[in-house]
Parts: sequence; structure tokens; C-alpha cells
Amino acid sequence: MSSLNQQQQKNRKLIRLLVLVSVGMFGFGFAMWPLYNVFCDITGFGGRGVQVAQASSLVTGTSDREVRITFDATVNSALPWDFKPAERQMTVRLGELSNAKYLALNTSNEAIAGHAIYNVTPPEASLYFVKTECFCFTEQLLQQGEAREMPVYFFVKTDLPANITDITLSYTFFRDSSDAGLTLTP
Repeated sequence: MSSLNQQQQKNRKLIRLLVLVSVGMFGFGFAMWPLYNVFCDITGFGGRGVQVAQASSLVTGTSDREVRITFDATVNSALPWDFKPAERQMTVRLGELSNAKYLALNTSNEAIAGHAIYNVTPPEASLYFVKTECFCFTEQLLQQGEAREMPVYFFVKTDLPANITDITLSYTFFRDSSDAGLTLTP
């Protein structure tokens, strides 16, 4: 009998441990989204550190220092668009408002909405890269065969660390999931 009681106690301990682990995993699952947001804010991953400013609140001072910006563009396989930067690279002065253009073409035979997600590398540079206007702020709708120039207006703060001489601005376009069955007339 004694060994049966010992076995029952071991089983109860195991069940309690499994319940605690399950509750802990469930709680961790809920905590992942806020933790991911904090991670992105700290590292600049996913363009999170990139600041958005109104043109009227721009830094007025500029610097003689220049930095090279490389532009990158990709499209998710679910979106039948061609998307590329109009210019692959440019050199800009720190603190000076600049603009770049991307070109998008809907190659399908239907109107499709897309949304761009951006990223700045190196991640530290995202804290100094300020966008004033960007196509990535809103959903973009392209009609069948429509081509569009998509501008982004930005500046790089003058206090950019000296070790950062090159910045890459990357965009990935995804099909907007809410456009299923979209029927628009041109």
C-alpha cells in the first residue's frame, strides 16, 4: 500500500508540474506580442525605430557629412506586382530633406491592394532615419496593369553616429488580405 501512495503522490506532483508548465506557456504566448514590440523598438527591426515627422517639424540644421542610402524592394509571392526602386543608391547630406521614388506595376488582370513594410539597416541607423511622407503609411490600390511612382520623403538626423556611413532602406510589399473579391471599376 505504501508504494501505491508514493506512486499517487509522484503522479500528483507530475500533474501539478504539467499544469504549471501549461499555464506558463499560455501566459508566455500572450506576452510574446508586447515583447516582440519592445525588441523591435530597441533594435529597429522591422523599421520600428524609424521616426515619422511632419514636414513642418523638420530639423532645420544640416551637416556637411554625407551618407549613402541604398534602396531595396521585394514583393511577396502572393502579390502579382513588379516593384523596384527608381534609383538604387543616392548620397544625402545629414539633416537635409531628400526623396526617393519606387516604381510599382500591377501585372495581374484585376485591381489589387497592397501594403508595404519597411526596414532600415543597420538597425542603429533606424533611430536617426526620419520619414516625413511615405507610401508605406497607407494601403496602395493598383488597378489592372496600372503603374505608379511611389515617393518617400526622409532625412537622416545630423547626430548619426560617425561609424554609420551606409544605410539600406528596404520595402516588402504584401497583398492586403482585405482585398479578396475586390471589384472596382476604373
